[in-house]
Amino acid sequence: MGISAQQVKELREATGAGILDCRKALAENNGDFDKAVAYLREKGLAAAEKKSGREAREGVVELYSHGGGRVGVMVEVNCETDFVGRTEQFRAFAHNLALQVAAAHPRWLDVADVPADVLEGEKTKARHQAREEGKPEKVWDQIVEGRLEKFYQETCLLQQPFVKDESLTVGDLLKQTIATVGENIILRRFARWELGEDA
Repeated sequence: MGISAQQVKELREATGAGILDCRKALAENNGDFDKAVAYLREKGLAAAEKKSGREAREGVVELYSHGGGRVGVMVEVNCETDFVGRTEQFRAFAHNLALQVAAAHPRWLDVADVPADVLEGEKTKARHQAREEGKPEKVWDQIVEGRLEKFYQETCLLQQPFVKDESLTVGDLLKQTIATVGENIILRRFARWELGEDA
């Protein structure tokens, strides 16, 4: 099956992957666009894992104001070189992270950042709910795990569905961006303020 230049162009625009990678993804998936996107995501995840140990000290502090100044967000996103830190793609990624923080109000960066006492409180609450709902005791652990996953998706930035494309988590978006720019990217920290909110 022949792969047209238009198909390659559309896949490249959708994923940000290189032309040769897009052509190969389409060829290996018989021209199926969705399967080619999935293929590139998998390839991108593998590439991101290889880069994750590299030092990242350049980047940007992105500021975002929403709702006429009612919500303010600041995120620090680091990359390996100032060249990548100045690219439109890296800046757009940092802006999207700030937008995510404004919209989804995460409390922590990732699962490992959730304090142990908060985690224990969530487990206790989930177990108590399962008991109150009359669920059999043998399934309580599964119920607790399921509710913890939901808790992480609501409160941990990298676990949240991306507000512009809920088929991706923010973590997936990070890995895709790493694969596309070819450098390690680290979301160092973020802060969110809302008018009238207690500190």
